[in-house]
Amino acid sequence: MTAARVDHGVTSGTFSLDGQTFEVDNNVWVVGDDTECVVIDAPHSVEGILKVVDGRRVLGIVCTHAHDDHVRVAPELRERTGAPILLHPDDRPLWELTHGGPDDPEATLWDADLADGQQLTIGDIALRVLHTPGHAPGAVCLYAPELGCVFTGDTLFQGGPGATGRSYSDRAILEGSIQAKLFALPDETVVHTGHGSDTTIGAERERGF
Repeated sequence: MTAARVDHGVTSGTFSLDGQTFEVDNNVWVVGDDTECVVIDAPHSVEGILKVVDGRRVLGIVCTHAHDDHVRVAPELRERTGAPILLHPDDRPLWELTHGGPDDPEATLWDADLADGQQLTIGDIALRVLHTPGHAPGAVCLYAPELGCVFTGDTLFQGGPGATGRSYSDRAILEGSIQAKLFALPDETVVHTGHGSDTTIGAERERGF
């Protein structure tokens, strides 16, 4: 068995919510060994994601939250790889904005719910699910202690918390999630974000809000 590692790419597209659309670059994170992996989020381009996967078997498509720039191509990626989509159920309202609700005959859902404290095993490591609402109700971070890193989606960036002020977001809840779940991790933990550069838990704790 080969050692697990983190592979990275960037895809570009749009983010739309509350009647506004923005151009965005999203990080693509793939965690696994030489034979199998999980994909964290499914932004913009299936081909861009599969380039990072590089022929490995995809065990799951794990969504940090359901804003359209993180889940838009998740169903297509599922079709291409056969991998299930995992999402926290509190993000159903956001998922339905992109992939249809109960009244839409073309609607599609994710396959399995994520829960706080759940562990996802990939080869010889685990991803621990941390429910961190605030940027979105069902936002999660994925902590990989064996790799010394955490994947924060849009919950925490280099420079502070993710955006709030749009539908389904709440700044006070977000700050509470970061304090309780992320700032409890070791200072040296590398933060792999949904957009932009890496940081560390220690650097962001020191920076404050």
